[in-house]
Amino acid sequence: MAYAYPSPALPSPSHPMAKTGYGKRTAGDEEPHADSDFAHLSPRERELAVFVDHLEDGHAMGYKAIAAEHPQYGQQAVRTAMGRITLAGHLRWIKEHITVEDNSMRWVTRTYWSRTRRSPEWWEEFARERHGKDVTEHYHPGLARTEDAEEKAPEADEVVPRAEPRAEQPTDPGDEQPSEAYLTLAELRAADPRMSLSDSDCRALEAVAADWLSRGATPHDITKALTDGLPSTVANPGGFARTRLENKMPPKKAKIRQKAARRARVTRVIMACGLCDADERTAKIVNGLCGECLALCEQEGPVYEPVPETFLPGPRRGSSLPGADEVIDVTDRVDALRRAAGLR
Repeated sequence: MAYAYPSPALPSPSHPMAKTGYGKRTAGDEEPHADSDFAHLSPRERELAVFVDHLEDGHAMGYKAIAAEHPQYGQQAVRTAMGRITLAGHLRWIKEHITVEDNSMRWVTRTYWSRTRRSPEWWEEFARERHGKDVTEHYHPGLARTEDAEEKAPEADEVVPRAEPRAEQPTDPGDEQPSEAYLTLAELRAADPRMSLSDSDCRALEAVAADWLSRGATPHDITKALTDGLPSTVANPGGFARTRLENKMPPKKAKIRQKAARRARVTRVIMACGLCDADERTAKIVNGLCGECLALCEQEGPVYEPVPETFLPGPRRGSSLPGADEVIDVTDRVDALRRAAGLR
């Protein structure tokens, strides 16, 4: 696509990709390319908007990565320009709280781009629609690490998910909670009194039952295997349970299960500032920026430039009736007739 205001530099094939699952993401529902896409921006922002628009999904969107590839602007200029492009409605950073089926949680920051200008209300609705989304294919637990509390994250698309702090485990051995395998064995007496196991039986068989669980079996599978088809009396429940557990051991499925992606869902969504690490939990976000960064971007003057006359709609064509001085706007007249006929 040839733009009326092309960038002197377009992304090269060597432009770096962001970490897997991050980088540029297209907001979708775009209008077709047009010369006027970025005509409302100042020359610097216009050039960088064209540059970003040509990036593929997944390309790094941090200002450092863009400045390293663009020959004309340095890091600070790109950073400010990205903020002003955000104010114009083309860019948003959204933090998503991800909850995985194993109850682990992460905050991740996504970078969304729209070639079509969007209003603040449109972006707010877009963020709300992210809530509840299944993001299993975009979630990569191997990337998780604990971030330094003092570390700044200006390049939001490259922020690695942060692990939520977990409660400290009890250190007193007497306070340790029984394992799932132990509890499954201990509850056999409730399923069938003939299989009442003692504490020593449960501890002796705990490792075997845990092996069942590691192979993909459920507590119900273990209970069913140990209580189906019992004889009228069971003289040695512990020995009987060991024999059945060992003879009916399911095949190994651990490796297959490790390859399967755990289900991940967005459980909370908040807007984040595009130039710093502030978000709605710590600051008021206005048009994608916090108050401090908003003031910084507005120091350079208005975000928008007058749209060139080339892109303005031309005068409506009218017609005059013979012998009349009044020029009739045909479009307005047709609209009036449609309203009068109840067609509008």
